[in-house]
Formats: sequence, structure tokens, C-alpha cells
Amino acid sequence: MSGRELISKKTRNEFREFLVGWTLREIENEFSAAGLEPDRSYGPGLGGERRKFVEQYYHRLNFADAGDVGKLLKVYEAILATCVSQIENPGVRTYDTPTLKGKYDNLLGWLRRDGYEFSDGRLRAKADSAALRHLTATAATLNAEYLAAQIDRLNEAVEQDSDLAIGQAKELVETCCKTILATRGNSNVDRLDLVPLVKRTVVHLQLLPEDIPDSAKGAKTIKAILGNLAMIAQGMAELRNLYGTGHGKHGHQKRLPVRHARLAVGAATTLASFLFETHAARAKMPAQLTRGTV
Repeated sequence: MSGRELISKKTRNEFREFLVGWTLREIENEFSAAGLEPDRSYGPGLGGERRKFVEQYYHRLNFADAGDVGKLLKVYEAILATCVSQIENPGVRTYDTPTLKGKYDNLLGWLRRDGYEFSDGRLRAKADSAALRHLTATAATLNAEYLAAQIDRLNEAVEQDSDLAIGQAKELVETCCKTILATRGNSNVDRLDLVPLVKRTVVHLQLLPEDIPDSAKGAKTIKAILGNLAMIAQGMAELRNLYGTGHGKHGHQKRLPVRHARLAVGAATTLASFLFETHAARAKMPAQLTRGTV
């Protein structure tokens, strides 16, 4: 199995343990409805028929593959929908309502950590997490373990700790720029602050407004967007200095609401994705063709 798992082992285990309270037929019905079959030859070495049965289904899946994960999410959707129904209509299962509600909230909590929200009976990737997953794939391509670790921390922090998320968002862009510059043979950048670091990366990727010929379609708009890249970096640096981790603050400092953390993370992941994609595109093109290409 290669790549980062899109559903963590902890989340899978929590669902498996919840299904211990179901019958084998009920478990089979939900997995079968999602188009999944168990690997009956697999012996997971766990106690209990239900645990083994769930693990036999898991064993056939690649948790880094979006197709396989999509099928498993269908199973989890059905499980969560059943929980909702039983909470609203108590007495069907052996769990009392408060216990079932606690187990339901626990499952939702682990799914949120993996970047999913449950609403209207559907599990969907959060918007910021979709961008983070794109960066995760980039980290795997570059074999950049530190970048991958940063993405994981950012994914966890965005809903739990706005100060940490804002600090991590700035560091993510710094790591992105340093990774690109090091790959391009310009590694003497460790002492650069965020804004000059982004500017140097933009120069190396030939993304300055003046690199775009006036004759290019939409040149004026493209130049305006490129000209704002440094402003995004400047804003992130200032926000981190005011609210993010990395600097001591007085004891009465108030945290920003989560929506501001999402904004910072969204800006950071969008900027990092754009720079990485441009870096990859430039690497595939002859040097004489890169100028004037966005």
C-alpha cells in the first residue's frame, strides 16, 4: 500500500469496535451494499467473529485509494444514518440512548480528524481538507516526510486550535518554498522570512507580473493575481505574528474564531498548491518555453 491513508487506522478501528454490537448479517448487508466483499482467507488474529469479519473486509481495501475509500465511506454513511435513526427512535438496539449518542459522537470526531463531515446523510471531505489532500499527494511525490508531517498537524489543528493552525499555515508555505528552491539548486534560504522567501520562489518560477506578455489572453487579470501572491504571504505573516503560535502573548490574549483559521489554512494550501503545480509544470518544459507561461 502506498501513499497516505485517507481514512486513519484509528477511525477504522473505532467503526470496527462499534460494529461488535451488530449481527454478522447486518455487517454483511452494509458492506455488500457498498460493493465490498470480505477476504475470507485472511486471519487478522483478533478475538470475536464480528471483529474478524470487519477486518476481512478491510483487508481487501487500499486506504490510500480514493475509489476504495469512497466505497468504505458509503458503509460508514449507512452506519451513521442507522445511529441517527436509533437515537431518534430509542429501544431498537441494546445501547441506551446516551451511550449510543456518545458512540455516535466518537465516530464523528474521528472522521472529522480525517477531514470528513457528515451532513444530510452523506460524508464529504471538508473543503480545506481537499486542498490538504492534494498537498499530501505532492509530499509523497517529492518524498518530503517533513512536509507530510506538517500537513497532518495542520489538518488536525484547523478545527481544534486556531492559533496553532495559523502558525502552521505560515510554516507550510515556508516549507513549500524551501522545498521548491532546494529542488532548483537554491538552498541558501533558511534565514529568509516568509515574504522574501515567497518572492524568491516566484522569481525562480517566473511568475512575476512582468513575465507575462501583454499579448497573452487575460494578461491584465493574470498579472493582478500574480502581483497579489506576495500580499497573501504578507498577510499570513502578520496574522501569525498577531495570533499564531511561535511568539509569547499576554495571558488575556483572545483566540480568533475557527473561521479565521480556515481562511488562513485555505490561503496557505491554495498558495502552496499553486506554487508546487507551477514548479512541476516548469520542470516538464524546455527552459526557453517557460517564460510567459502561467
